[in-house]
Amino acid sequence: MSSYRTVVVGTDGSAPSLRAVGRAAEVASASSARLVIVCAYYPTDPKELERAADQLGDEAFQVMGSAPAQDTVQTASDTARKAGATDVETVASVGEPVSVLLGAAEKHSADLLVVGSRGLNTLKGRILGSVPSEVSRRSDCDVLVVRTSR
Repeated sequence: MSSYRTVVVGTDGSAPSLRAVGRAAEVASASSARLVIVCAYYPTDPKELERAADQLGDEAFQVMGSAPAQDTVQTASDTARKAGATDVETVASVGEPVSVLLGAAEKHSADLLVVGSRGLNTLKGRILGSVPSEVSRRSDCDVLVVRTSR
């Protein structure tokens, strides 16, 4: 495996995404690389939040809120440091996950982009899209899809 200088990982705060953060931290640590943890979010007003929660149920946290995004990246940073990463940066950006992740990878000159494999089926999946498949298809750098559904 090549040595990476910058690893970007996406998280939405879920347990599966934190497993991907842990794996990204291990890779970053082994390569003495910088780890950039990214959380995409949409700011919403209370009425939109309620409607989205009704539609998405437990998955609503993946597309809403701004303050939770800061908590999400802080928790992910703690997870990454426990897994061995020492040079950790966090980013919470407004936008849809694929664009935010690809933008962060480009901005930080990432050599590796890490995402979790957790897939969403049915209506939720169509609304949220498949982040791993889109990132893999569109990324200009290596992509590691971490199996997170175990």
